[in-house]
Amino acid sequence: MFPFSSQNPYPSERSATYARGGMVAASQPLAAQAGRDMLARGGNAIDAAIATAAALTVVEPTCNGIGSDAFALVWIKDDNGKGTLHGLNASGAAPKALTIDAVKAGGHDTMPMYGWLPVTVPGTPSAWAELSRRFGKLPFADLLTPAITLAREGFPVTPVISQLWEQAHATFTKAFTEPATQGWFETFAPKGRAPRAGEMFKSDAHADTLAELADTSCESFYRGALAERIDAFSRTTGGYLRAEDLAAHQCEWVDPISTRYRGVDVWEIPPNGQGLVALMALNIVGGYDDLHARDDITVLHRQCEAMKLAYTDGHAFIADPAHMTTDTATLLSEPYAASRRDTITDTACDPTPGTPPQGGTVYLATADAEGNMVSFIQSNFHGFGSGVVVPNTGIALQNRGQGFSLDSTHVNALSPGKRSFHTIIPGFLTRDGQALGPFGVMGGFMQPQGHMQVVMNLLDFGLDPQAALDAPRWQWMGGKRIAIEAGYPLHLMKELRSRGHKVESAFDRTGFGRGQIILRDPATGVLCGGTEPRTDSAIAVL
Repeated sequence: MFPFSSQNPYPSERSATYARGGMVAASQPLAAQAGRDMLARGGNAIDAAIATAAALTVVEPTCNGIGSDAFALVWIKDDNGKGTLHGLNASGAAPKALTIDAVKAGGHDTMPMYGWLPVTVPGTPSAWAELSRRFGKLPFADLLTPAITLAREGFPVTPVISQLWEQAHATFTKAFTEPATQGWFETFAPKGRAPRAGEMFKSDAHADTLAELADTSCESFYRGALAERIDAFSRTTGGYLRAEDLAAHQCEWVDPISTRYRGVDVWEIPPNGQGLVALMALNIVGGYDDLHARDDITVLHRQCEAMKLAYTDGHAFIADPAHMTTDTATLLSEPYAASRRDTITDTACDPTPGTPPQGGTVYLATADAEGNMVSFIQSNFHGFGSGVVVPNTGIALQNRGQGFSLDSTHVNALSPGKRSFHTIIPGFLTRDGQALGPFGVMGGFMQPQGHMQVVMNLLDFGLDPQAALDAPRWQWMGGKRIAIEAGYPLHLMKELRSRGHKVESAFDRTGFGRGQIILRDPATGVLCGGTEPRTDSAIAVL
């Protein structure tokens, strides 16, 4: 069985969930139920993931939408009891008309957060269609039916989503002045305010768009009526996105990258995703053989320092892989990890990039009885995204382009047709060629930090999936700043300060990521799931 303690050291939270017939872990109960219903109808884990993801665009618009990007890691079980892990990169490129000069001509020194400038081609619809085409069992249109029903008939807004919605409304009331962003209020605040917890919310426009995607297997978004509507709105409101940008988009099957940690292979999507950061951090701490006690100052200090070094390298070297000058294998090599580990002392550092040898998001996890499993993530990037909403469609366009640099010499510099450094990363664990299962922690630049912490909670400290998610987290905020979530022992905070860290106490838990984990016992097929206590999450089982 699983090598975890049966006791959750965080007793105020829920217990791990066990099942055999299938499992869906998601950040919203109705979305998890949509995926579970696909399993009950004879669908597989891929069908469940698509249905859950589509439903999340309706019930959790504060983090994702039809205009998002997506990544997936898909484990397909074979007849020999093992299987193959597949990676899907469904991130979109910058419009061909968008250049650094165009952004600077608008008076910007950095990429803005809102409006048309940070909008890149959304990849999420292409991810749904491609996953279904290659690995799904049920008709594609059936997978979007629950989401269409939720949008058409309405759903009760959950408490954390209501809170995030209200925060966004307050911000947007002041920030949105362009014609392109005025549609946000009509679509997401038709009563002049954000919906309250328990209040019903519906969107016929969102339902109509999902129905169009269902009928066309998402072709309409890239080469049909929806693409024409996006193009027309962009042209009339000063945007750069065009029908030819949408038509040129294709999601890409990629080879996942991994590192061996405590005898387990930890898998991530390769660049342009930041999963490489989590693997580099694990490589650094993996060289220590005395990380056994979770709430220990030496362990916590080394975790923080390793993440700082890995993240600094990530920002220096990760970009669209066609533009990277340092390859992934070099950054994941043991000699490079050792060189970075050697820079860690007993006091906090102000990190700088190393010298390698030259050569707002939702996450869900699904598993079925046959052994197929999916780690899936989709995101607008920052909350509702750019604030640009295509009229009468419910399509809120992402602001992923905000991650580009306007320094033309930087590896992640904005360039037409280029994909930006991407924060969203699904994770997966295998051992001896067999799947253990999907995991992920959403939340912008918290994601690789969350990945590192939950992997260590599982593999170093023996916590089960639920306890691994319940455990208080820390977050590197830049320089020597470390935010510590409420729940960490006070003496650890004091000792971190004594080592030179600038420690900040944080009582708002929503900034520390929101994760899901499903692990499968290879011997029995029993599934063990954990879901995020920091949001309105749920696990649905068969």
